[in-house]
Amino acid sequence: MEIIVENGGCLDAAAAEFIAALGSRTHVAFRAPMGAGKTTFISAVCRALGMEEEATSPTFSIVNEYRGAGRTVYHFDFYRLDDVREAADLGLDEYFDSGALCLMEWPDVASALLPDDTVTVGISVLPDESRKITLDL
Repeated sequence: MEIIVENGGCLDAAAAEFIAALGSRTHVAFRAPMGAGKTTFISAVCRALGMEEEATSPTFSIVNEYRGAGRTVYHFDFYRLDDVREAADLGLDEYFDSGALCLMEWPDVASALLPDDTVTVGISVLPDESRKITLDL
């Protein structure tokens, strides 16, 4: 499935479409180059889900927790981790088994630990600076 985001004004509609496509899946790995808009799109998804606070990059905290509308979202950024051992030390199983939506940026370092049902999402920057979001469902 593909979602085209022509500009920032289209983010909320794209986030709603993404949530609908995701259905009951709760593990999502975002793979995209630096600056493609992973955190920006995750912020729009959290807003669409009714999270009480603005989603921000967890680059230094590794994981941010958002709550709202009777649910929890965990937002991971594995960019600063050096190896799978560091990822395992975070206790990822507890997050993954919680039933909460887990949105992961830079997931490659933790790929051996990701649940089998993880949805891969790619974000590509198109020549006109719009974004193509690809879901591997």
